[in-house]
Amino acid sequence: MLKKVNIRLESNHPHETIVIREKTINTNGGISMKKGKIGVQMMMLKGKVEELGAYETMRQVSELGYHAVEISQIPMTPENVAELKRASEDFDIKIAALSAAVEPMLPGMPGETLTSDFEKIVGDCKTLDCNYLRIGMMPLMAMGNIDKIMEFISKAEEMAHRLAEHGVELYYHTHHLEFQKFDGEYLLDIIKNNTTKLGFELDVHWIQRAGVNPVEFVKGYTGRISLLHLKDYRIGQMDLSDIDFKDMAKFFDIFTNTIEFAELGEGNLDIKSIIEAGLESGAQYFLVEQDDTYSRDPFECLEISANHLRKLGFGEWF
Repeated sequence: MLKKVNIRLESNHPHETIVIREKTINTNGGISMKKGKIGVQMMMLKGKVEELGAYETMRQVSELGYHAVEISQIPMTPENVAELKRASEDFDIKIAALSAAVEPMLPGMPGETLTSDFEKIVGDCKTLDCNYLRIGMMPLMAMGNIDKIMEFISKAEEMAHRLAEHGVELYYHTHHLEFQKFDGEYLLDIIKNNTTKLGFELDVHWIQRAGVNPVEFVKGYTGRISLLHLKDYRIGQMDLSDIDFKDMAKFFDIFTNTIEFAELGEGNLDIKSIIEAGLESGAQYFLVEQDDTYSRDPFECLEISANHLRKLGFGEWF
């Protein structure tokens, strides 16, 4: 991507190249800057996959202009894997990342895990030409217990090393609960400071929901991120039509639960600055996601977000 800046250079060598951070400045004119790849987190399309199938869903994703996806909460059956592969090839869609838990989220909970299905998960990565695998969340029973958290961290780091032997990188996805503190330190920082191979997939909405500045926090994880989740943060309207103000407990339940997941540009996050910080910090894929669309068709949500990203100047990233 080319970008003009007001710089005056005097040199006896007209083809000399000067590098400033991630920008390469050529004195014979023009500035080249690396760019990321915008994609879709398929979790928000799991209903569409059930309704239309993986292939048709991916076709409609490509028609919206997206050419990268992250697969999550879609059963990795042989049929779905085959359809994802076919769609990836037919519609020129990069499978940016797959998802897998280290262990079940709850004891006995069904689903593939790296502990029990390592070879199968690696095989899916190879089939889909995917080098990134992400953990959606640590086991729910571990949260709030520092001893269990440290056990999880150790297992995740071990898996990251095992996966690296197969050319696959492992990342941990954040929510707001990773910003609870233990002895004054964020849980997420504890994970970072006790690992070297494990990377991070930062989710800017959840960082904001935790009361932390997404731009500055992303910068603090330079060199540890390749995947960034993009969704906006909106304060929704209160529906007070059925409220009896004699029941103030019910009112305050609504009052304190107005935060919504929003299409990009429909909330209050500085999306442009977030993306720029992500790029500077090493992120390669910027994945649009919306945990709840509030009855709006998810394809419409993705279109709104795509239009906003193009308006911000990221059209070449699709």
